[in-house]
Amino acid sequence: MSKCSGKNSGFSLAEVVASLTIGSMILVAGISLYQRVGKSVSAVTYQLEKSRLGSEVLQRIAEDLDRIIAIGSDVKITIESKTEQHGYSTGKLVISKSYFNEKNKRQNFEEIVWVGSYDFDSAKEGLILYRGHSGLAFEDKLLDKTKEDWQRELYVPICNGVTYFRIQVPGGEEEEVVDKWAGNKLPRAVIVTISFAEPVKSVSGDWEVAEEDKMVRTIAIDRTRKIKFILPTMKDKLGR
Repeated sequence: MSKCSGKNSGFSLAEVVASLTIGSMILVAGISLYQRVGKSVSAVTYQLEKSRLGSEVLQRIAEDLDRIIAIGSDVKITIESKTEQHGYSTGKLVISKSYFNEKNKRQNFEEIVWVGSYDFDSAKEGLILYRGHSGLAFEDKLLDKTKEDWQRELYVPICNGVTYFRIQVPGGEEEEVVDKWAGNKLPRAVIVTISFAEPVKSVSGDWEVAEEDKMVRTIAIDRTRKIKFILPTMKDKLGR
């Protein structure tokens, strides 16, 4: 018959402490790695979402311009870009289509407004981008006849966290842009710039965004215009 050794088999206190220490180190390393991966994924997702949102905003503005301008004459574009009192660069675009009633009086048929305004409610400083849509086609004469003008024009917030929003038009000279446009004459194109990137405060107190963080789209107003092409002759190609 085999004899029992009289000692209980198991782990010593030192072995238990060493196992717990190693396990804790592995757990902490795993949690840290998971957090770093989560932050990296969130950062990449945030950048993709900002890029996608900026592209959608630029596309929507281009569609508004194309649609109203395509329906005929009596279209007016008003542009104003400035620096907000809080130092953010912002702009306002007004696209309006008018008509003449039976009394030969000009009436507003449809108007779309894109404007950036400082966000007072958000904990993170920046701009809110609004889109307003009003006009005769959106009024019910029976329900809206008692409303004031300010009640008929509804500004809908499109997105927040905007750090740069500017509307410009090409100027007369090459590389020149103009921050304001008014009158009945339509510009050749509209340049829209938007950014959600983190701005840096300049010495003057304005918030500046790096050029590489801005999304820019140039929208041609009259796409049916005739463009004069100058074809080089063989003599020009040979340099003679």
